[in-house]
Amino acid sequence: MKLGAIDIARIVEREEPAFVASRLLPDATPEGLAPHRHWLEPNALDPATGLFILPIQTYLVRTRRHVILVDACLGEGKSCRWHLPWHKMAGLPYLDNLARLGVAPSNVDFVLCTHLHGDHVGWNTRLVDGRFVPTFPNARYVIARRELDHWTATNRGATPEDYEECIDESVLPVVEAGQALLVDGDFAFDDEAWIEPLPGHTPGHMGLRLRSGGAEGVMIGDLMHSPVQCAEPDWHASSDFDPAQARVARRRFLEAHADTRTQVLTAHFPSPSVGFIRRAGRAFRCEYLT
Repeated sequence: MKLGAIDIARIVEREEPAFVASRLLPDATPEGLAPHRHWLEPNALDPATGLFILPIQTYLVRTRRHVILVDACLGEGKSCRWHLPWHKMAGLPYLDNLARLGVAPSNVDFVLCTHLHGDHVGWNTRLVDGRFVPTFPNARYVIARRELDHWTATNRGATPEDYEECIDESVLPVVEAGQALLVDGDFAFDDEAWIEPLPGHTPGHMGLRLRSGGAEGVMIGDLMHSPVQCAEPDWHASSDFDPAQARVARRRFLEAHADTRTQVLTAHFPSPSVGFIRRAGRAFRCEYLT
C-alpha cells in the first residue's frame, strides 16, 4: 500500500477462525450477533464454527526516513497458555516474509509496541543459545512507560495462572539490552509518523498516526478487535483493562474519522484489514480498501 510517500505492507502470521465470539467480546452472544451475521460471514465470522476470524499481523511502515514495524505478532517458542494452538510455535516464515519485502532484521529502525499483549510482541525477541535476545539488533523498541510499569508490577504479584510469560520472553530482554525507548504519550518517529494514545485496552495502549503528501492514516492496535465493534461501539473486549475508558476512546475515534479520507489500519479485522470508517445510521461500518 502507498500512503503519500509512505510504503505500508502487512506481514500476516496467522488468519483463521480462532475465538469463541462471546469470549472475545462478552456482548457477542448468539442473540447479539444475529443482526450482524449476514455481513460478518464468512470473512469476519466463520459460519461453520461461529468463531471470530482475526489475523495476527505486523505492519511494515517505511517513511522517507525510517523503517518501522508496528507490533510483532506471536513469535516462535513463546508461551501462550491462553490459546494453546499458539503455544511454543516453530518453523514460522515471519522473517522470510520480511526479507521478501526487502527488509533484514538489521534494517529495522523502530519497533512500535502498541501494547504488551503476547500476540503483539512475540517477534520482539528470538531464542539464541537458550535465551531470548532482540530480533532486530539496531532497532529502538518504542514502549509506553506506563504499560511496562503496569505489567512488571502485575507479574510481581501474579499467581502462576495469571503470570504473563510474554513480558519475560518478549519485553524484558529488549529492556535489558538497552534497546527500549520508553515514552509517555508523546513521541514522533519523524515528520510522517508519530504515536497517538488510544487508552483503555491496556494502561498505555497507543496507535500510530501517519501523514504524507496530503494522505492520512492511523494504525489502531486493539482499539477494536472485530468490525462488529463499528456497528456496536459499546461492545468491549474481555481483555480490556478499563472497558469504560476503551468505550469512550472507541466512540470518540469512530466519530472523529467517520466519512473522512483517513485510512484506518486495524490489527485484527480480517483481510485486507485496512479501510475507512463510514456512518451507518446511528453507528458505523468499515469500508475496506480493495
